[in-house]
Amino acid sequence: MTAGTRAPIVGRWPAGGVLLGVAALAAASLVLGVPAAAAEDGVAVGYDVSHPQCGDDLPDEPAFAVVGVNGGLATRPNPCLAEQLAWAAEQATGEVAAQPRLQLYVNTANPGQVRDLVTTWPSRGHSPYGRCEGDNSRACSWRYGWERAAVTVRKFFVPAAEDARVDPDPGAYTWWLDVETTNTWQTGSAPARARNRAALEGMAARLAGSGAEVGLYSTGYQWRRIAGRVPEGSPLHHLDSWLAGSTSLAGARATCRRDPLTDGGRVVLTQYVAGGLDHDHSCL
Repeated sequence: MTAGTRAPIVGRWPAGGVLLGVAALAAASLVLGVPAAAAEDGVAVGYDVSHPQCGDDLPDEPAFAVVGVNGGLATRPNPCLAEQLAWAAEQATGEVAAQPRLQLYVNTANPGQVRDLVTTWPSRGHSPYGRCEGDNSRACSWRYGWERAAVTVRKFFVPAAEDARVDPDPGAYTWWLDVETTNTWQTGSAPARARNRAALEGMAARLAGSGAEVGLYSTGYQWRRIAGRVPEGSPLHHLDSWLAGSTSLAGARATCRRDPLTDGGRVVLTQYVAGGLDHDHSCL
């Protein structure tokens, strides 16, 4: 998955403490190319797609599909979302009983340390951390996440779902929070990671408030850099994990046995890149 900001810094942790990347770790990106069979070594697999696959021929009869709602940034829509939702609804077989046929993922971020460079930082609003006053606080980080999820649902997902003639109720789906270092995050301290967790909590709260199931997508390395250890009292603590980073089905199976991103959750999906395609393996 590719992302950028107004002032990108490539491939390093800047001194100011904000990670701005334009290239993901290769094994963690959500990339899909050409059609492939929906089973490997007799195991039914799913695929994930998003804006990089606009115009591509997508795999026939995936066991399940995960469609990216955003266009690489939390503030942008996937321009071919309706087409990909229709593909998933028509083609996914549901062969893996533990996985919903159609799932969704959303880009996440927290630009609080560069809030003067963005137009989407909240200036006011309530949160579980108190009132946001436009500063770089956990309260405003939570509001940022809540508002980004609200816009993603209302302006991006619902109109595309209606065009695709799939259920536009966000509560009918599992939504994965895509947490990658390609997006803009606060860094450099434990309080910065706490603010990042607050942004993710805000997104999760907005999605869960619609009745949706919410999970976390990342690699262990990226999660530690961005969110750190999730305390037991956080709403993120119990969420399930979708782990990236494998390059084969065997590797994805082994990844199912790794620790989840949060102590209270489970590893329920793993992703592996093979032949230029993003495959998804169910651990359940």
